Amino acid sequence: MATSRFWTIALVALTVPVLLAQAAFGDKVTVAGSAEWPQWLGPHRNGRSGVTGLQRQWPDEGPRQVWRRPLGQGFSSIAVTRGSVYTMFSNDGGEYVVSLNDADGSERWRMRIDGQYSESQGGNGPRCTPAVDGDLVFAVGARGKLVALNTASGKIIWQRDLAQDFGSRSPRWGFSGSPLVEGDLLLLEVGGRDGHALAAFDKRTGGIAWTGQHDAMGYSSPTAATIAGARQVLFFTATGLVSLAPSDGRVLWRFPWETPYNVNAATPLFLPPNRVFISSAYDVGASMVEVNRSNQGLGVASVWRNRNMKNQMATSVHDRGYIYGFDNAMLTCVDAATGSRQWKARGHGKGTLVWADGLLLVLSDKGRFALVKADPSAYRELASVQVLDGLCWTAPAIANGRAYLRNTSEVVCLQLMPAGS
Repeated sequence: MATSRFWTIALVALTVPVLLAQAAFGDKVTVAGSAEWPQWLGPHRNGRSGVTGLQRQWPDEGPRQVWRRPLGQGFSSIAVTRGSVYTMFSNDGGEYVVSLNDADGSERWRMRIDGQYSESQGGNGPRCTPAVDGDLVFAVGARGKLVALNTASGKIIWQRDLAQDFGSRSPRWGFSGSPLVEGDLLLLEVGGRDGHALAAFDKRTGGIAWTGQHDAMGYSSPTAATIAGARQVLFFTATGLVSLAPSDGRVLWRFPWETPYNVNAATPLFLPPNRVFISSAYDVGASMVEVNRSNQGLGVASVWRNRNMKNQMATSVHDRGYIYGFDNAMLTCVDAATGSRQWKARGHGKGTLVWADGLLLVLSDKGRFALVKADPSAYRELASVQVLDGLCWTAPAIANGRAYLRNTSEVVCLQLMPAGS
């Protein structure tokens, strides 16, 4: 298999969203949830930040660098909350969860959770992004070691070995789904045998709340949404998009969707009130599905399907009726209602993006960081700067007016707010 096929999925299973409601924010960075980025794809797992007042222009050298820190190998993205930064990496024979001081990037603690993960095509290190909830941080290693750590000390509170507990087989390019906290539960695609493909754990103890389904394992991460009056968790497995009741794991509906090599990697994107966008590569394309309630319960049907958006790895974002994302190596905008393409632009490779303050913050696969206006009429790049070298396939994090970017060897923190904000 060509090396490029690894890169389509390996990381961070790029992958989980609930649309952030349009709200009125002030001129400063907002507080509470929207100012932080406590998990994969942010506070609502949709790649959107509530921060406002970002700079629209950068000096030639780019935004001010707050700090830069070496890391080991890996593709984990960044979680930021309460003055701490969390991610994962591997080096010196180990796989680690690490906590950094958000003020200067200094290390607070690191905890070894497994041996170093190596992949024959060069995609070494963990893929998953930690999720922080209260005094616990949850993380999954590339071989399926699931841990809950104390946020202050890094001490292991509980741990699970998915292979031992569920007979899980590691996907070809490693466990990639980031864990989801939903109430008192922690939800994850575990890839177990005999009806143990999907699981929920007691987040405080690690006890198994429920398991279910027989799906082959993909590379995406779950997300939660309330659709047609029902709270549900959406999993994008290798078999398709499946909705479960979080309380007991009952299947609410299914939408079949298969991709070569089981590479369903991008996170499903929820568009209120009742639509979900999914996309995958290998010429499969994208679909918008709609969920409705009838006398027979919840049902799902495709609104449109085409090949105008083929997400290999990076999850798309939604803004005011348009979806922005990567159609393979082309940054693309499509109409969410019809799927029609509005524009496409080269220059970012197979990059990643998030949304904040009406802007697309785009990190190319070679480390060029760009500020692009979220405008469906045309591609409008406002600024760009080279910030990292090497391979960059990890989605940015946006918190407290800062951007957190990484490649496979270091992480950098940039100030996106004007001086004095």
